[in-house]
Amino acid sequence: QVQLVESGGGLVQPGGSLRLSCAASGAITSIYNMGWYRQAPEKQRELVARITSGGSINYADSVKGRFAISRDNAKKTAFLQMDSLTPEDTAVYYCYADLGVLGRPRDDYWGQGTQVTVSS
Repeated sequence: QVQLVESGGGLVQPGGSLRLSCAASGAITSIYNMGWYRQAPEKQRELVARITSGGSINYADSVKGRFAISRDNAKKTAFLQMDSLTPEDTAVYYCYADLGVLGRPRDDYWGQGTQVTVSS
């Protein structure tokens, strides 16, 4: 059974920082793309950042220059460093990973979500 476990969310003041982690476990044979989406109340889920197996990175325009995504393939973990946070970054953040899994076709897997709240 494949799991993505997220950590690092919480409450932070405007201008502050948080670091999210997403650890994948299970019968994983390959890790392709990893990334983060977020969903704010009454808004659609949006892509925040994505990193490919080759290290190519995409960011949403709203987070460029403030967020940084990285991954540790040996630990099957992705990270999202979030700096200069604003109230508009408040949302539930979901990790996803495009995985090859033993005995299964390649597919996307999702974490349970972690709440990020930016407020004074």
